[in-house]
Amino acid sequence: MANVNIKFNNKDYLLSCDDGQEEDLKTLTKFLDKKYSSLKDKLGNIGENKLLLITSIQVIDEYFDLKQRVQSQKENFENLSKKFKEMRSLAIDYKGGKDKEILNLNSELDKFKKMVVESQGIYEKMLEKTTQSLEEIIKNSENSSKVQ
Repeated sequence: MANVNIKFNNKDYLLSCDDGQEEDLKTLTKFLDKKYSSLKDKLGNIGENKLLLITSIQVIDEYFDLKQRVQSQKENFENLSKKFKEMRSLAIDYKGGKDKEILNLNSELDKFKKMVVESQGIYEKMLEKTTQSLEEIIKNSENSSKVQ
């Protein structure tokens, strides 16, 4: 334990604290002394005990206000976290749906390509048959001309 000399309300006090906490104790004491002095200036000399009580009430009021704001921010953060998780879930579901849709479209595209290849083969066969038929017609018409 460390001993620290502090000054509060123009009086010296010797306080003990854990080792390494000396500067924190001095800082807190200065803060409390400023609050106390400020109230003493505002309210006058209404008695040390009453001033200490009012100072304590103001400090604890600030503490509770800060605690309430921290709690409110924590709740806001939790709500944001919840909304983020919901959005993430929706995004994952959306992506899954789009992946499925892409697979279906690729399947349809493959079917269409196959149909095009098959149609091309049929077209080429028809063209070949038509060409042969035309060649036969031409040949027959040439033979018919020679005969007359």
